[in-house]
Amino acid sequence: MQETTTPTQTQAYYRRLGGNVYESTIHAQGAWNDHEQHMAPVAGLMVRALEQFQPREGMRLTRFSFDILGLIPAGEFSLETSVLRPGRTIELLQTELVAGGRTSVRVTAWRMLTLDTTAVQALEDDPFPSLAESESWHGLNIWPGGFIASLEGRTVDGHRPGRGRAWLRTPHGMVDGEPTSPLVRLLGLVDSANGIAARVPPGAGSYMFPNVDLSVHVYREPAGEWLGLDSRVTFAGDGIGLTSSVLHDVNGPFGRSEQILTVRPIPHAK
Repeated sequence: MQETTTPTQTQAYYRRLGGNVYESTIHAQGAWNDHEQHMAPVAGLMVRALEQFQPREGMRLTRFSFDILGLIPAGEFSLETSVLRPGRTIELLQTELVAGGRTSVRVTAWRMLTLDTTAVQALEDDPFPSLAESESWHGLNIWPGGFIASLEGRTVDGHRPGRGRAWLRTPHGMVDGEPTSPLVRLLGLVDSANGIAARVPPGAGSYMFPNVDLSVHVYREPAGEWLGLDSRVTFAGDGIGLTSSVLHDVNGPFGRSEQILTVRPIPHAK
């Protein structure tokens, strides 16, 4: 297994320009357009902003609901974080990514009190093949862009179009010269789920299927550097789709994600 590299100015996804202002690097480049950011590292950076905002002992972030309000331009932007609903045991936070005077992405997140409930602990999500049972995989290379190029992938039995079963990892830190927590590192990969088992190939196919949201529920604090994605992709017959994933780390399942898709013909396709 490859060791984590120390982020430098060219290895991280973002540079901090001061305060809450950031600049994306080539590693954050999107797959649909070369002048936009990929939602995956954007989500990771926004989770990082929430994680660092007025932290409270004995509480943790449990649910993230991202709305993608338009193209996320590459380059300079700011993150604005606030409390929407204060509370002693449960509170609702919000972060907005603002670029060029426009909000491109908005996320709300629940932060909740943690308690010792090991007496009733239970798990229903199915186990996922381990890293030792996986093999090197370069299937994501069908996608362009700097973010996809930054990933290391492994696949397991059962991987096929519409049914993704893969492990992903990145050697890159989120912000230049600053530490990256396991929560930020792994949630910064989750949006990749929509591309690991595409039902139609990008570029060569006649359809595009970007997601307009990302919803992540984290029922256990994740650990390590590898994200396991057990994903299913559904296309309805009316231009709407859904990518649903169970999220795993090296210790087992830790959460779930959903991405609603807009399925539409590529304009230049014949």
